[in-house]
Amino acid sequence: MRIAVVLIVICAARIAFAASGGDWKPAKSPLMTRWAKDVTPDHVLPEYPRPQMVRKDWLNLNGLWEFEGAGDEKEPPVGKTLSGTILVPFCMESALSGVGKHCDAAWYRRTFTIPSDWKGKRILLHFGAVDYATSAQVNGQVVGKHVGGYDAFTFDITDALKEGGSGEQELLVRVADTTDPSQARGKQTTEPKGIWYTPCSGIWQTVWLEPVAKEHVEDLKIVPEPDGVTLSVKGTAKVEVLDGEKVVASGQTGTKISVPNPKHWSPDGPFLYGLRITQGDDVVESYAGLRKIEVSPDEKGTPRIKLNGKEIMMIGPLDQGFWPDGIYTAPTDEALKYDLEMTKKLGFNCLRKHVKVEPQRFYYWCDKLGLLVWQDMPSALANKPGDWQRQFESELKQLVEQHRNSPSVVMWVPFNEGWGQEAYGKEGTQRIADMVKKLDPTRLVNNASGWTDAEAGDVHDMHSYPGPSAPAVEKERAIVLGEFGGLGLGIKGHMWEDKAWGYQNMASEKDLTDRYERLLGRLWELHDHSGLCAGIYTQTEDVESESNGFMTYDREVLKMDESRVRRANLGQGPRVVLQTLIKTAREEPAEWKYTTEKPADGWEKVGFDDSSWKSGKSGFGTAQTPNTSVNTTWNTPDIWLRREVDLPADALNDVEMLVFHDEGCEIYLNGGLAGRLRNFSSDYVEQRLREDAKKAIKPGRNVVAVHCHQTGGGQYIDVGFVRLVEAKK
Repeated sequence: MRIAVVLIVICAARIAFAASGGDWKPAKSPLMTRWAKDVTPDHVLPEYPRPQMVRKDWLNLNGLWEFEGAGDEKEPPVGKTLSGTILVPFCMESALSGVGKHCDAAWYRRTFTIPSDWKGKRILLHFGAVDYATSAQVNGQVVGKHVGGYDAFTFDITDALKEGGSGEQELLVRVADTTDPSQARGKQTTEPKGIWYTPCSGIWQTVWLEPVAKEHVEDLKIVPEPDGVTLSVKGTAKVEVLDGEKVVASGQTGTKISVPNPKHWSPDGPFLYGLRITQGDDVVESYAGLRKIEVSPDEKGTPRIKLNGKEIMMIGPLDQGFWPDGIYTAPTDEALKYDLEMTKKLGFNCLRKHVKVEPQRFYYWCDKLGLLVWQDMPSALANKPGDWQRQFESELKQLVEQHRNSPSVVMWVPFNEGWGQEAYGKEGTQRIADMVKKLDPTRLVNNASGWTDAEAGDVHDMHSYPGPSAPAVEKERAIVLGEFGGLGLGIKGHMWEDKAWGYQNMASEKDLTDRYERLLGRLWELHDHSGLCAGIYTQTEDVESESNGFMTYDREVLKMDESRVRRANLGQGPRVVLQTLIKTAREEPAEWKYTTEKPADGWEKVGFDDSSWKSGKSGFGTAQTPNTSVNTTWNTPDIWLRREVDLPADALNDVEMLVFHDEGCEIYLNGGLAGRLRNFSSDYVEQRLREDAKKAIKPGRNVVAVHCHQTGGGQYIDVGFVRLVEAKK
């Protein structure tokens, strides 16, 4: 079988690339989006990159730059033509960069000319984001250095310009990125596989120039309230609040400006007020949404998430933000917006931006369209204390400071599933949660999404695949489900690889939609009767070999029925609950016969003699496997299990298995194959019976036989039986 893969080739110093001079074409990729055809060296993300701090004069530096791998050169290649080219701002590993290779270090070079009407102004050089360590020179003079892959940074290059700013100027940038585990890198890896994807190295957001007066607006900070807004800048500035073209309020920075008859921002009505800030000769355009996010009790005393004083059930996708042609960078602004428009179209009111920080235009579209954003900090994967923690915390602070002005951002998530969190421990996690809350008390803090709650912040977040599940209700914190679902379906012709996987694979688009409706019915039931305040479904689109998106990786196919998904997300479908028929180990451990030696043929049938097998309590596995209830240790490659169960006659038509498997397993009922499950689950999963088992099942005593095989990592197997019952709203 042919497997399409992207090879991450390490590039040596001074290597020559295929592209040269003015030539450019995309590098090879298994998949491209429809927007890739709109990208040319003369048309690369031309939109103004900073919507919340807009000035009329600017110069976009996106386009074709010279490019070359860097080594340990003592002298930078000032004034020298580099051997290849790259299309900025696409990371070097991407197809749209034209390079398609990874370099631990590289040089970028281009020239530019300052517009004549900028004379007398300070000239700022802005980088939206560069991964990871950056040093920039203008005309051979170092103008600044920066470390961190996700935050914007600016260098004042005025004093490095030659001839008073007239004539051709040279910009030379060196970037180093080893994608080391101690870096805040999210899901980037040099060995893509499973949930780990192609890395992003180098410039990956817009680079641009801007002229400013000596006295100008810096570090604009917007704090919205339901009835007004407070703005802070360095110094003092005049602020005007606009409804369309009409000025409805005005005042000075540093004081609250009340807005008469305020219009609130929400997913159902994302109204944005315009802002005009004037400081001396500097005029900046911005915007604000008036809203308040909080956790407070409902009429029954259950903590609920409330927006503008009203309880809101947040339902949205896990949004990874990867692209087959641009990797970390959407090919066009239209493409970036498309994902968010589809999210709204499917009836979602939020999304979780997963271990990645997007360009500011992403949050602008969330603000405009009305999507609540949970913003993750990109994870570091080092689990021992070290110097990396200072850098991690510095980047975390920058994340909060640079994106706090977007009304759509309502929750900060410092840690995901313990990644990098082990180095901090419980007290360290609490300290980080407190630090973020002090930086921004206007938003919720989710101390750790999934598995490693430190009893801090505003919410308790668990993960359950496919789920859904909910933590126990608490006195003060809201309970949320930060990840669930992960139903997989690969669509031929729209796949990164010939093989694709999901947390639970579906057979067809209809099966996928049916199962999604059931999951959402159960999610809404948890909201109604178990205090659940949010559910984040994995995920917006497929990513590389992972096929559990609503859309394919190229965004060409919506894999579920749109109207049914929207109805389910809005809570308009039936609520359903699982009715237990045969308990799992989580509820009540049961006695099974088991062996780790391959049994004789017919081991799954009713009359097989298992008297020589051992006896043990469910579940079977190793204690380090997350989210399990291990009562009998199983640490060999294979295990075979048998037991008898009583199934009521009135449940035979709709009985299903409830299985936690790590890894693949086969399950039999009275000798008939009930299910063959691949890969692994991270929680109990409902499984419909195959036809052979349906024919073999009978009222009363039935023989359940299981074989589970393990290849690496944690391991666990347990089987119960349930049926789904419709519940009242």
